[in-house]
Amino acid sequence: MERNLSLNLHVLVARLDRAADRILRAEHNISYSRFLALALVGELGVSTQRALADGLGVTEPSVSRMTAVLAAEGLLDVQPDPAGGNRRQLSLTDEGKQVVASLRQEFEERLAALVAHSGVPYAEFAEHTATLLATLDRVERESTK
Repeated sequence: MERNLSLNLHVLVARLDRAADRILRAEHNISYSRFLALALVGELGVSTQRALADGLGVTEPSVSRMTAVLAAEGLLDVQPDPAGGNRRQLSLTDEGKQVVASLRQEFEERLAALVAHSGVPYAEFAEHTATLLATLDRVERESTK
């Protein structure tokens, strides 16, 4: 068997991201990038625009524009940082929390169905994925020491 895991993973993730974007736009009128922003704020708790930009791998001006839209839609609360400066603190509104919870559940169910249809055991796939992510986190931490 030819070893091509790196390319296959890239293609898989890119196709899953595009499918998620199509589904979200068609069924929920939100882009996948905006959903990811909301999900990251939910995962990080109250966060800053800088932390969100780092988490999404985009620039702070891009996150600033996105957070303004999400705040206008009532999904995100954007407040000045109590410590002062130009920083903004982010948190999900109650509606934002509901959107994230609902869409996360929907995507988890769709992914579980896809994994089951492939014949790959879901629990093993989830465990291996978590192990790979934890290993990557550890290697990145060690490389910055």
